[in-house]
Amino acid sequence: MLAIQLASSIYWCLRIAVNRMATDWLGSVVSINCGVTLGVYQGEVSSVDHASQTISLRQPYHNGIRCPLPEVTFSAMDIKALKFLDIQNTVNKPSSDQEAAPEPSFIPSGRHGPSNRVTHPHVTSSSSHASTAPITILRRVSTGSSNSRGGTQATQRKNNVWNGGARELMRPKDDECFRGGTDENMDTDFDFEGNLALFDKAAVFSQIDGTTCNRAKPHSNQGEHKPLSYRHDENILEVKPVIYRQITVPQHGGKEYCTDSGLVVPSVPHELHKRLLAAAERWGLSLERRLETIGVCSSQMALTLLGGPNRLTPKNVHQRPTVVLLCGPHIQGAQGISCGRHLANHEVEVILFLPNFVKMQESVTSEVHLYSRTKSKQVAGVKDLPTSPVDLVINCLGCHENPMLREQAWYQSAADWANQNRAPVLSIDPAVSGEHQTVEAKWTLFLGLPLPLAETESRVYLCDIGIPKLVFQEVGIRYHSPFGCKFVIPLHTA
Repeated sequence: MLAIQLASSIYWCLRIAVNRMATDWLGSVVSINCGVTLGVYQGEVSSVDHASQTISLRQPYHNGIRCPLPEVTFSAMDIKALKFLDIQNTVNKPSSDQEAAPEPSFIPSGRHGPSNRVTHPHVTSSSSHASTAPITILRRVSTGSSNSRGGTQATQRKNNVWNGGARELMRPKDDECFRGGTDENMDTDFDFEGNLALFDKAAVFSQIDGTTCNRAKPHSNQGEHKPLSYRHDENILEVKPVIYRQITVPQHGGKEYCTDSGLVVPSVPHELHKRLLAAAERWGLSLERRLETIGVCSSQMALTLLGGPNRLTPKNVHQRPTVVLLCGPHIQGAQGISCGRHLANHEVEVILFLPNFVKMQESVTSEVHLYSRTKSKQVAGVKDLPTSPVDLVINCLGCHENPMLREQAWYQSAADWANQNRAPVLSIDPAVSGEHQTVEAKWTLFLGLPLPLAETESRVYLCDIGIPKLVFQEVGIRYHSPFGCKFVIPLHTA
C-alpha cells in the first residue's frame, strides 16, 4: 500500500514538472519542420498541450510567407524537427488579443513547388484567445492549381530561398531580395503608346542613312557609287539594258500586244501571215505537222480552262467535262478537229459539230477519220447539240479565204446556238475583219503572230507552232521568241 502511494506521488510530481517546463517556452520563437508535405513554419509559441501532444504558434509564417490566420496548431506526430530561434521566458507575461507578437527573425524556408491544397487528418486546431478562429492544416493534394484560397486553406507561394530547417544563419540580403515589395500592385498596364512616342524614328533612320553613306565612301574612288547591299531582284553583275521590242515586221497590222514580261508583239495582216505559213511549209513544216502542233497546244489550253488537275482526276470520273466543237469544212475546222481528238484522249466528253458537205478538203477528211477512232460523238445539225450549258465551246467556224461562209444557214444557226448556250467560247485562229465577230468568244488563240483583232472583251493568246527564226527572216520579219518556257502565252493590249 505504501509503495502504491509512493508511485502515485512520483507520477504527479513528474507531470507537474513537465507541464511547468512546457510553459517555460511560451513566447519563444521557433521553427517547426513538418517535412516536404507540410513545409516549414515559424512563429511565437502561444501554447503547449502535453495531454494532446500539440503546440500552437502565434502569427505564424509558412515557408517564408505570412499565414493569413493568427494561430496554427501542430500535432507532435507531424513535427520532423523543432529549433528555437529566440528563447524568451514569458511565464508571467500576460497575453491579450490586442497584443501583437514581435515578428520573428528567421531564415525563410527552402524552395518548394507550386502551392497546392494541404490536408492532414491528425492536426487539430485550438486557440487560447476567444477571438481567434481555429485552423485545420490540410495535407497537400496534387490539384494543379496554385491560386486556390479559402478559410481552411493556407496560401503557399513559390520562392527562391533556402529551407529554414537546413540553414539557420541570418542573411538580411536574402530578406531584402525575397521579402521586399511583395504587396505592391503589379496590375498596372504598360504604356506602349507613351513609350513609342519617345522614339524618334526619323532621327534614328537619318543616323542609319548617314552611317551607310560613310561606309560607302571608300568605294567612290572608282567614280561610281555602289550600294552595300542588293535587293532580291537586283543583280550584282552588269547586264545589258533590256530591249522590249524584239520583233519587227515589214507590214504592221495596226495593233500591238505585249507579253507578261513586257515584250512587244506586233500584229500582222492576214496576207503576211499567209506568206509566213507558206514559207514554213516549203522548209518542211507541212500542214499535217502544223495541224498536230496546233491540236496539242490548243488542247492544253482548253484543259487548263476546264480546270486542269483539279477537274481531271481519277476520283472525278463522274463529272467529266463536256466540250462542243463547232467546225467548218476548211483548214480552221481541221485544226479544231485535231484539238477535239486530243481532248477526247484526255477523257473529255467531246461533241463535234460538222455539217454534211458533199466535198471537203483532204485535211478535214483525214482529221475526221482519225477523230472517229476516239468513239466521241459527231453531229451534223444544231438540233442534235445539247440544250443545257456545256463546259466549253470551241469555235472553228470562220475561214480566212472565204468570209462569205458566215452568210450560210448552218453557220448562222451554229453561231446562234453558241451565243445562247451561255458557255464560255474559245476561238482558234478566227477570221479577222472589220466587222464584229459572229460568235462572242471569251478567249482567242492566234498562231505564230497575232492578227489585228477588233476591240472586244476577248482575251488574246498566242501559240508557238514551231516556225524557225530564219523562216521569219525570209519574209522580212526580225523575230525573237517571246514564249520563254511556254508554248501558249497571254497577250495584252499595249
